[in-house]
Amino acid sequence: MIRHFCVLTACCVLLLAGPRGAQAQVGFDRPGGDYASMAVRSGDPAVCAARCERDGKCRAWSFSYPRTAARDAICWLKNQVTPAKEDSCCISGVRGAAVAEPRTGELEFAIDRLGGDYRNIDLPADPTGKACADACQADPRCRAFTYVRPGYIGPGARCFLKDRITRPRHKPCCISGVVR
Repeated sequence: MIRHFCVLTACCVLLLAGPRGAQAQVGFDRPGGDYASMAVRSGDPAVCAARCERDGKCRAWSFSYPRTAARDAICWLKNQVTPAKEDSCCISGVRGAAVAEPRTGELEFAIDRLGGDYRNIDLPADPTGKACADACQADPRCRAFTYVRPGYIGPGARCFLKDRITRPRHKPCCISGVVR
């Protein structure tokens, strides 16, 4: 009797903690299981997650940033949950997974800080934005920065150094931060 109660309790906990609390995995792809794909003109991975939610056939999804799998950002809907594979091209999740960009110290994922630009530099693609943060740290004039991922304003990545701190705005293209 106690064993049945424990099993029933564990099942209830799993149901309550189900996909609603899940988050998408930034920097991971889920290869395979594709049954549909579409361009995402806004370049926002949340559009892909929402498409999966509205499609009864969808069990998982992967979003590839612009100029990784194709020129535009692409949403891949999947009819099965395949294993996640580490890959900086993508964000992936299972149905019910919200898109939540990582929060790591000084870096602000999916944030753009418009204005205050005094210099911009081309950088190699960097899913962490760390090279841009380092460029800002090395320049005494720099107070904040915005790293724009490749494909959003051109084929390459670009780092904008700022001489003032501006208001953060949600934009999937960017990684920003304040250093001084």
